[in-house]
Amino acid sequence: MDIEIRAALPAEYAELGEITGQAYTGDGLLDLNEDDHYLNVLRDVAGRAGHGEVIVAARDGEVLGGVTFAAPGSPLADIAGPGEAEFRMLAVASAARGKGVGEALVRACVDRARALGVPALVLSTQPAMLGAQRLYGRLGFVRTPERDWAPIPALTLLTYRLEL
Repeated sequence: MDIEIRAALPAEYAELGEITGQAYTGDGLLDLNEDDHYLNVLRDVAGRAGHGEVIVAARDGEVLGGVTFAAPGSPLADIAGPGEAEFRMLAVASAARGKGVGEALVRACVDRARALGVPALVLSTQPAMLGAQRLYGRLGFVRTPERDWAPIPALTLLTYRLEL
């Protein structure tokens, strides 16, 4: 599959927001589904683009997925320490899963972090995101359980780090 990786265009923000929201609700990752507050955060691609870099994967003009890259110091970073970059909200449309889209997006974040000269790239993931965790391991990310955290009492996020 020929996948184009590039910055999201403003005209694509709504579509990517829906893909991201559907990835989380479709996989049962939001406790309240459509009523979950975090769904609005996931859909707010324009808001993320104002504080970080939103990267999309597209083919023939169709958005297949996206990810938000937070450079060091970005207000979008949840766990990044000094000199670390972070990526968040990796999502792939259900029809495009298993075709290398997620991997291409993660590799784009790795490339971006290297271009910035940061020593590491970090991320958080839900325990139920097993496919994503396999991808991270395959790409060299290492679990950092000492950095696991809970954005809400009922949800502990697992963390990973890649030395660059």
